Amino acid sequence: MTLLVLTLTLLSEWVWSSPVDFKAQSIRISMLQEPPSLDTSKATDLVSFFVLGHTTEGLLRYDRRGRLVAGVAESWDVTPTTLTFRLRPDARWHDGSKVTAADFVYAWQNVNDPAVAAPFAAIMYPIKNAEAIQNGELPVAALGVSSPSEGTLVVELGRPCGYCLGLMAHATFYPVNKAFHDQAGERYGSESDQLLSNGPFVLTEWVHEARLVMSKNPHYWNREAIELNEIEVAYITGDNRTRLNLFRDGQIAFVRMGAETVKDAVAQGMRVRTFLTGGVTYVWFNFREGKPTGNKALRQAIQASFNPDEYVNKVIAIPGYKATGTLFPSWIRGNEKSFVDEYPPPVVIRGKQQRLELMEQVAREIGEVPDLTILTVSSTTGAKAAEYFQGLLEQSLGITSRVDQQTFKQYLNKARRGEFDLVLSSWYPDFDDLVTYADLLGSDNPNNRGRYSSKEYDRSLTVLLESINPAERFKAAAELQRIIVKEVPLLPNSETSSAYMVHPKLKGVVRRVLGQDPDFTFARVVE
Repeated sequence: MTLLVLTLTLLSEWVWSSPVDFKAQSIRISMLQEPPSLDTSKATDLVSFFVLGHTTEGLLRYDRRGRLVAGVAESWDVTPTTLTFRLRPDARWHDGSKVTAADFVYAWQNVNDPAVAAPFAAIMYPIKNAEAIQNGELPVAALGVSSPSEGTLVVELGRPCGYCLGLMAHATFYPVNKAFHDQAGERYGSESDQLLSNGPFVLTEWVHEARLVMSKNPHYWNREAIELNEIEVAYITGDNRTRLNLFRDGQIAFVRMGAETVKDAVAQGMRVRTFLTGGVTYVWFNFREGKPTGNKALRQAIQASFNPDEYVNKVIAIPGYKATGTLFPSWIRGNEKSFVDEYPPPVVIRGKQQRLELMEQVAREIGEVPDLTILTVSSTTGAKAAEYFQGLLEQSLGITSRVDQQTFKQYLNKARRGEFDLVLSSWYPDFDDLVTYADLLGSDNPNNRGRYSSKEYDRSLTVLLESINPAERFKAAAELQRIIVKEVPLLPNSETSSAYMVHPKLKGVVRRVLGQDPDFTFARVVE
């Protein structure tokens, strides 16, 4: 009898500790970092976008195959100068109040308000008067967006924009309820009770740096299609080995892995999957006054020393990662093939003689190079990458440097303030177009961490932004690619991939390049 009780007790504890629960339709997962902000006017990172993508919905969203489909908008009309959206009448905030066109007008005006200084504000430039408003030349009320009725949103474009419909699924274009936002004030998006959701899930708990819980939204218009009742983020850790151990011990239902944990998992016979995530990793160089990396010859010397194949295969060593010498990833389409196949980037001349000549030029132009600061995020992969570049500078160019590892939030703050010489970074697409990458180096883009500014680059970028002629746009993008390789405002090094594992009873997890990744919106637990 005692043995039976003990067995039942152990079985009960095992069931309780399982990361998937069929009856409750709940799952337990981990995240790499704490979301810095869930205010859609401030969020710029994948962690925040992951949470927002589950809790908030825009006019359009992405389906399981990465296609744009109806979200809050049930239909729309597009002309060269106007986008008109008709909102579904059953779209609701999680308090039961109606989502209206005015919620979009308010949110977009807030993003364009120069006092807000929204990092992604430039993404709204195609909207009539957006740029002038952000420059303080017009009031926010002049933004070309209006709500002639609570169910109709009209967007006036300042110029033709062949990619603008795709922007509507981006978090910066999500709606915000004005009354709730006013009440929350500066705390909006900083706590679970300071966020009003209209998406499939609601953030019901947020213990900072420890735990988040997203629960099914009973007022979501498509709630019948949502099977999960709860997504519990029980662990927040950037350590790859810790996450693998949590998965192996049955504590989480999904895990991303780094190079060393992939090897361990494969050796243990675990099923590892890979997914090309669409991101590009690179090193920003700082162009702010007084920074040695503003010197072109120094940047070119670092470029000439760098071997992307060695970096990807020996340093990153995550299955699926691809070496690259361009900011434009291979998944972006050209006319008939990928853009980089049709417009290959210029070849970089590498070698000892090239490095010596460039460093002699550096000595003539700026003298001895002081110790450089390499900023990176505190993670296993981030540390490995920074140490690689530290060794590269020392061994190839005789330049000493220090690695500055920071928590994700502090890393973002330091990068924005320019407290670095080199910063290891990455960019993931916001929408399906070359602009989502090329715009990073625009002179007026707040996400231009290095403050690179080039009239030549901006001219070609303007063509890419404003032209609706595909051939003209691709030609402009090829010129931007040439400038990046020649001027080295940043040093591209890899296309990102994700090695991951999923609990066998968790089905319907979506991995895709665009939108929140992974996406558990239509996932379910099976028996």
